[in-house]
Amino acid sequence: MPDDQSPAAEIGAKPTFFKMRAQLLDDGRSNTPLADTENMWSRLKVYASGGENTLHAHPNEDHMFVVLDGSACFYGPGGEERVLTRNEGLMLPAGSFYSFQATSDEPLVLLRVGCCVNDRDDHGKRIAVGGGPLPGKSKANKWKAPVYRDGAFYE
Repeated sequence: MPDDQSPAAEIGAKPTFFKMRAQLLDDGRSNTPLADTENMWSRLKVYASGGENTLHAHPNEDHMFVVLDGSACFYGPGGEERVLTRNEGLMLPAGSFYSFQATSDEPLVLLRVGCCVNDRDDHGKRIAVGGGPLPGKSKANKWKAPVYRDGAFYE
């Protein structure tokens, strides 16, 4: 197929460049957008030591995590658990229940990449065990506002 007839040329797609840089935390968690397309998105997430979320699933999103710094214990609904450290990751098909906790003394830094499997407008949906909604920034999801560490960054 000639270059001028490629799918990217037909829709005018252009690359997005980004740098993985986020301020480290002494408490709470942060979520830094890196790049988005219509069907895929990436985030740099930072959790202070001990930071966690609760068991949940994303019914319309396949996603993955890669630990860039620190460590985390990931948990499954049947008591499964696995500690991941630097350069290790986890792939979660849509509907997979999981939770995790930052287990290192230093902040946990994660690359999170997701893509929609159904309705793009519903990609951020998070559900609790039992199927009810579970907002990300909720007490039920163990959300804590970020307390930034002065002058300390992952980059």
